[in-house]
Amino acid sequence: MTAPLRVIFFGTPVFAVPTLEALLDTSHTLVAVVTQPDRPRHRGHQVSRSPVKIVADTAGVPVWQPDRLRDPAFLERVSALAPDAGVVAAYGRILPAPLLTIPRLGLLNVHASLLPRHRGAAPVHRAIMVGDRETGITIMHIVEALDAGPMLAAVTRAIGPDETSVEVERDLARIGADLLVGTLDRVASGRVRPVEQDESAATYAPRLATADGIIDWARPASALHNQVRGLHPWPHASTSLDDRRIIVLRTAPCPDGADAAGQPAGTILPAARGRLLVAAGENTVLEILTLQLAGGRPMPAHAFLAGHPLPAGARFAGPPAA
Repeated sequence: MTAPLRVIFFGTPVFAVPTLEALLDTSHTLVAVVTQPDRPRHRGHQVSRSPVKIVADTAGVPVWQPDRLRDPAFLERVSALAPDAGVVAAYGRILPAPLLTIPRLGLLNVHASLLPRHRGAAPVHRAIMVGDRETGITIMHIVEALDAGPMLAAVTRAIGPDETSVEVERDLARIGADLLVGTLDRVASGRVRPVEQDESAATYAPRLATADGIIDWARPASALHNQVRGLHPWPHASTSLDDRRIIVLRTAPCPDGADAAGQPAGTILPAARGRLLVAAGENTVLEILTLQLAGGRPMPAHAFLAGHPLPAGARFAGPPAA
């Protein structure tokens, strides 16, 4: 068993909470928690603490919220703590080079993909959006290049055909917490052999933007289904009809696309009562199961159609022309 380490933790959102809680449950000493400054959140735009800060405050761990990680005063404060290791889980900013050299064992990152696939800010969402059937957690040493450091451990997790990013990310957060604690102990005892990433296999998962949610009905139904799943809970997939923005929350590709033959993409198809079927690309059909008007509440298709009829032959708009 290794001697307890002095650990500094960097993290901000819900994804980081299980890792923080797991570290609090070890013999290691959390010397400080670094999280993003308090910001307006949710619909009311009230300034609130990050999920990580809430947990750290409850545990009585010092919380730092620097505006600039390169600030010499902040770097001196970190150095003064003499941390043995740093742990990073979705902190939300790139850590500068001077910070990486302070902990004697380096900084370990809990990354929600099987590196080198899906480096970047939105690995879970992008994995689902491109139809990956598996993902996982990689623990790596942080280097200056984005998510390019040597890998220390990894665990694979299958992605179900109807799972959303919320479900997958929640499970990966738990898996990552367990994997990090075990890996940290092995790093401390010198029982880990780092594995360099294959740069030729690297892909990137850029931060999500509102524009990612606009549905292009010319794409096949399976791709649109993945878009809907991957963009839940934000920014959501959406389309429009008669200048009304409609948020699409749950879908299912239909096995038989015969009804879409010859129909322009985005056309609402004749269907049994309460079903909402739409022609998609490559003669496929997407069924919309749950949707809402912007500013409204989510509704199953049959309830939505009862109050907002969408006649067969009407056509949802695609993305604006480039």
